[in-house]
Amino acid sequence: MMPSSKELRQFRAQAHSLRPIVTVASKGLSPSVLEEVNRALTDHELIKVKVSVGERTEREVVIAALCEQSGAHLVQRIGNIATLIRHNPSADPRKSNLQRSR
Repeated sequence: MMPSSKELRQFRAQAHSLRPIVTVASKGLSPSVLEEVNRALTDHELIKVKVSVGERTEREVVIAALCEQSGAHLVQRIGNIATLIRHNPSADPRKSNLQRSR
């Protein structure tokens, strides 16, 4: 389910102070990168990913593929940083960026 514009605004505010957890470099979306993104989304729900791949269009393709393969929604993209969210009802409140910031 796609988050509403009000929810996206709240997620952007919550993600403001976060640092990128995962970096996608020149090798692109390798299985280990996808595994790390899935682990981070399961633990934290709201994460930032740094995409250091070529030009703007290449970054957009990588971010779209990352969202599709991980089942996450794109909250925002600024430059080479993408903010992703995937809800996890059984997330640990000590690790979840959504539950800690409430």
